[in-house]
Amino acid sequence: MTTTTTIRGVILTFLLSVPSLVVLSQTQTSGQEGARVITTAVPFISFAPDSRATGMGDVGVATSPDANSVHWNNGKLAFIDHDYGASLSYSPWLGKIVDDMFLTYLSGYYKIDRIQTIGVSMRYFDLGQIHLTDVAGGSLGVENPREVAFDGTYSRKLTEKIGIGVTARYIWSNLIGSSTSAAKAAKSVSVDLGFYYTNPIVIGGKDSELSLGASITNIGQKATYGNESEADFIPINLRIGTAVKVGLDAFNTLTFAFDLNKLMVPTPPIYEYEDDGVTPVLDNNQEQVILKGKDPNRNLLGGMFGSFTDAPDGFSEELQEIMIATGVEYWYKELFAARVGYFHENKSKGARQYMTMGLGFRYQKFGIDFSYLIPGDNNHPLAETIRFSLLFNFDKAEVQDTTVN
Repeated sequence: MTTTTTIRGVILTFLLSVPSLVVLSQTQTSGQEGARVITTAVPFISFAPDSRATGMGDVGVATSPDANSVHWNNGKLAFIDHDYGASLSYSPWLGKIVDDMFLTYLSGYYKIDRIQTIGVSMRYFDLGQIHLTDVAGGSLGVENPREVAFDGTYSRKLTEKIGIGVTARYIWSNLIGSSTSAAKAAKSVSVDLGFYYTNPIVIGGKDSELSLGASITNIGQKATYGNESEADFIPINLRIGTAVKVGLDAFNTLTFAFDLNKLMVPTPPIYEYEDDGVTPVLDNNQEQVILKGKDPNRNLLGGMFGSFTDAPDGFSEELQEIMIATGVEYWYKELFAARVGYFHENKSKGARQYMTMGLGFRYQKFGIDFSYLIPGDNNHPLAETIRFSLLFNFDKAEVQDTTVN
């Protein structure tokens, strides 16, 4: 039997028993009365990776395309202005708790022609070193839990205003290392589908742009850190939203963006317990009796489509599961950007409520962004979260006309 002597060890023990880092790192409500937080396996694949979107309150389904569009809406990628490019994002994670956890996101794209673009990306989540000890305090070595996901994307314009995209993803998550056979690395594959619409408009006599977006991400098989019977849904997410880019004058623009998100996985039901409030009531098959709600042990399609009607408290609770993100982005001459945003999640579903701000700079083919998270609670685990992103955009060299007249 082994235990850990660090706070991170407690984190990992919790993750293996309830496989959702979201519950720990992005909420503080798991112990609240009446709270029914939706938990999933491998939640790291849904963490917002880049500084531009996180500076705007985690919006991105309908904002203008960039190298990080694969995470938010792969349908945007076909509309990117440059021929090829890349982005590298880095974020220290849970800095108020530990000092060596971090999230890294690397993405790149290549424009095949005017209507087709391909992209690749890698997400790496490092949980830092864990010093393991036995019950007597003797050292059992050091482990380094980590998670990684690899993506490949194809995006295509259907018309000059409409684009679609598809992404294939491989997911690998090892939360305990090789120190025990009680748990194993979780693996899964998934698919993202995206839709993007953009149309020039005129607002107040100024050239502007209206965009709409929708995506379903992480449509894939369940993952488990133990037996197949204990497999959990990965964070399948529906995101829809809009963005309006307003031209103020020849040098200044404002973009207003708004996203709605909902996890398309089963809502935890309310189970029946004996009078002591601890002992579960079992049926003839030794399964817990559900008092309200629906059985969460469903197949992929049943879990996805049933997620809109399975909340124990009905439609009112379904509405509580919708997360709201909104943000504003200001650009001066496409050289300097300032951003602000707000993210809201219902208290019974995670209580992530925070403001964000960010800055961006562009010079020729190079760009840099950073964002800062300001939670409503100063003791929140994600307080003081900072993200950094580097961007590189290139265009193919024009072919010179060497014909002699």
